[in-house]
Amino acid sequence: MSQEKGFVIWFTGLSGAGKTTLTEELAPLLRERGRKVEVLDGDVVRTNLSKGLGFSKEDRDTNILRIGYVANLLARNGVAVITAAISPYRDIRDANRRLIEADGSDFVEVFAAATVEQCEARDVKGLYAEARAGKRPGFTGIDDPYEPPLHPEVVCETGREPVAESLRTIVDFLEARGLVATPAVVR
Repeated sequence: MSQEKGFVIWFTGLSGAGKTTLTEELAPLLRERGRKVEVLDGDVVRTNLSKGLGFSKEDRDTNILRIGYVANLLARNGVAVITAAISPYRDIRDANRRLIEADGSDFVEVFAAATVEQCEARDVKGLYAEARAGKRPGFTGIDDPYEPPLHPEVVCETGREPVAESLRTIVDFLEARGLVATPAVVR
């Protein structure tokens, strides 16, 4: 295993599917195992790196490509990068995969699988209600498509399983791939 090799964990899923929650739990776990970790959260990136972009397909694609570009720069310098952005379009996620893998880093697509109904039920920001009322046109999953990944490395059933179970699935995959150290067994 190379603790020096960077990689990208690319969370994708609907708004409210649990991407940020999983990221907030996963990042410290990876740090505890000696990894340098950077998080590229979709909301934070939109505020800083992609300020001024709207929600047209072109603007969404530009935003996700920017996240991929920065993730690639970090990963090729040995950082474990976690992205948490809806990234609704499969072709743009795949373009980022090609970029990152071409530079020698692993791309681990994690699908936070939750239905629109499940996300809507736990929507503390009221975004789905606004979208259904026509106040948020082009909202992913309501009147703009979400294209789920065809072959993600990891699927977390975030709509029905506890966060701890999703985390275990991700960490098990990373350990099996040799991207994070397996903790020593205490006897």
